[in-house]
Amino acid sequence: MGLSPEDLSLVQKSWAKVVPIASVAADLFYTKLFELDPELRPLFPSDLADQKKKLMAMISVAVDGLTDLEALVPAVQDLGRRHAKYYKVTAPMFDTVGAALLDALEKGLGEGWDEEHKEAWTLVYGVLSKTMIDAGEESTASDVDEKKEEEVTA
Repeated sequence: MGLSPEDLSLVQKSWAKVVPIASVAADLFYTKLFELDPELRPLFPSDLADQKKKLMAMISVAVDGLTDLEALVPAVQDLGRRHAKYYKVTAPMFDTVGAALLDALEKGLGEGWDEEHKEAWTLVYGVLSKTMIDAGEESTASDVDEKKEEEVTA
């Protein structure tokens, strides 16, 4: 996976500092996300309260799971498949989400954020988002193949 113990430690320790300010971090994230790409806003409910909780919980699971990749990877793949199938999330959207996440972390952690943290989080997010993208693309491709097969046999 290419993550060093130092990367894991930086990500996990910094996330532990975000957890107590989770609602602020979620606000920062969604504000930046919709600022970067207003076209993403309709993908979300008008009231983001539950969505914000889900986001923070999902990130907590992912960060905690970095030390047990055998358990984490299938869950991340499933998340990628669901995002591709139900929300039509595409690969470029993950770049925007990553930028919003890094911005929220930087603002939320303040002086606790530095270049080392940015590099570690960028690496972790890159691995997790690639896992989600790959699973989503595979799922979408198999859905298209199944649909073509149904049309041929109909």
